[in-house]
Formats: sequence, C-alpha cells, structure tokens
Amino acid sequence: MARSAPVAVGIVAIVWPGVTILAVVIIFAIAAFGAGISEAGRAFSGDGAGSVIGHLLLGLLDVTAGVVAIAWPGITAYVLTIWIGAWAVVSGIGEFAMTFASKETAGKRALFGLGGLLAVAFGVVLFARPDLGAVSLAEIFGLFSLAYGISSLVLAATTRDTGIALSRAAA
Repeated sequence: MARSAPVAVGIVAIVWPGVTILAVVIIFAIAAFGAGISEAGRAFSGDGAGSVIGHLLLGLLDVTAGVVAIAWPGITAYVLTIWIGAWAVVSGIGEFAMTFASKETAGKRALFGLGGLLAVAFGVVLFARPDLGAVSLAEIFGLFSLAYGISSLVLAATTRDTGIALSRAAA
C-alpha cells in the first residue's frame, strides 16, 4: 500500500495543481511555526541577553511568516515560486562556473555547463510568470511522483518475483 502512495499523490498533483500549491503553502507554514518554536527554545537556553533577544526576534519572524502563509496563501505561493526561481538562477550560475573551474573531463564539464544554463533558464521563466510557474511546479511534481510511484511498484513486483524464484531454487 505504501508503494502506491506516490502514484496517488502524482495523480492528485496533476489533476488538481491548485490543491498541490495550497498543500505546499500549508507545509511551509507548518515549517515556519516549527522554526519559531525552535528559536524560542534556543532563546531560553542561551547564556547572554543578546542571544536571547536575537533568537526571540527570529522566532517571531518565523511565526509571522507562518501566519502570513495561512492568511494569504496566494501571495505566499507567488513568493515561494519567485524564491525557487532565485535559487535556480544562483545555483545555475554556480554550476555553470564549475564548467570552467573543474578539472573534470570535457564531457562532465559540458554537463555542468548545460545543467547550469538549464537551471538559469528555469529560474528566468519562473521570474517571468510566477503565477504559471507555481502551477507548472505542481504539474512537474505530479509527473515525477507518478513516474516514481510506478517505478517503485514495478521494482517491488520484480523483487517479489525474484524472491519467490530464489526460494524455489533453494528448496
């Protein structure tokens, strides 16, 4: 049953990308609340007053981010998409730079360059249309989950058949 969960998640993400985007926003809010609680715990275990105030301010910022995510999920999805775009551009530039700094073979360097350029292009597309970018991210996630789930089910069936064949051979 657990191996079929990615298939179900993939189907939901493809059929209802809005639900998937909302789930990501809710997960972000939960993570922000958890980080706020963690910062509060650090504040009360700190030695100096500066450390306490800093952790409390970070905790308050985390809780505020969680409240904003719940209150305005549309804006949160928009900002998260832009954040993913920024991450893609920065990591793409770094990977492209590895093309010239790496002492790998020409083939590996070409892959670094291609991967870097693709990441930068992906980030630029997300910047250009973050509204469609969020839906596209949900669809891509759904397709990945569906493919992963199907491959897991096939692998489980193959492994089971191999186990049965080995049991019969040993007997």
